[in-house]
Amino acid sequence: MRGARITGTGAYAPARVVTNDELAARIDTSDEWIVSRTGIKARHIAAEGEQTSDLAANASKRALEMAQISAKDLDLIIVGTISGDMPMPACAAFLQHKLGASCAAFDVSAACAGSIFGLSIAEKFIRSGAAKHVLIVGVELLSRLLDWEDRNTCVLFGDAAGAMILSATDDPTYGILSTRIHTDGSLTGILNIPGGGSIHPSSHAVVDGRLDKVKMNGREVYKIAVRSLAEVVLELLAEHKLTAADVNHIVPHQANIRIVDAVLERLSIPKERAILNIDRYGNTSSASVPVTLDEGVRSGRIKRGDLLAMMAIGAGMSWGGALLRF
Repeated sequence: MRGARITGTGAYAPARVVTNDELAARIDTSDEWIVSRTGIKARHIAAEGEQTSDLAANASKRALEMAQISAKDLDLIIVGTISGDMPMPACAAFLQHKLGASCAAFDVSAACAGSIFGLSIAEKFIRSGAAKHVLIVGVELLSRLLDWEDRNTCVLFGDAAGAMILSATDDPTYGILSTRIHTDGSLTGILNIPGGGSIHPSSHAVVDGRLDKVKMNGREVYKIAVRSLAEVVLELLAEHKLTAADVNHIVPHQANIRIVDAVLERLSIPKERAILNIDRYGNTSSASVPVTLDEGVRSGRIKRGDLLAMMAIGAGMSWGGALLRF
């Protein structure tokens, strides 16, 4: 049976690093306040003129190199982002051109869950025989969508891109075992960017009211995230008659260390099995899971044959997970 396996990973973060102390010089916060509530110590911020597709291209080139294929070999490009170069066309179109690819390319809008949604779609394309190699990218340049006077949101996010090459395989030993994606549209009010769409079209009032910036009810997001992320991992394990004890590594969305800790506790998975980098990157939204995966692979921590559980949740609220034998 035709399957799909990850053959390449790549990541990129802008050169500029902003520490908590630097933020504390601008807004009413402190390193202790941020670390104790989020686990974040620093984040990367894009340079002036650096575009979302630039971040994506850098990560993609590294993934292509690991997979030992060229951009011309790609049958599809899927980009998970809510902060593309323009509202239209898709960030994936800019990325396709910068890579020199010639395949179809489109964006997925699932916020922080974008790369998991993209992976789920890519798997279906490969299993159906419609594609042999698919590039999935999670990329966000959220620093330009933040209210830098709102300490509850601006301290959380960073800019980065992560890429995965999913390729067809006939070897049942490795590959994607299952993916699961979910959305609860009744929760759109707890995490959003209210301005700039058809409800609040761009205007001076929208900009002046900062409705074009990220708004979040952190307490509600926390509750939904902990429950949903634990449940989706359990769904995946149950399908294959596996338990949390079988998982070698958890690759979680790095939203908040408190969320990750609570999910691990619900799953009875030791923290040592989770690959964590939130202290250095912050919440990079859709880039978070592929950036973390790439770090685990390139460090040698993740090895061929390891069982991985990946999970992410974002605005929508949308969440998902993937179970795979790397």
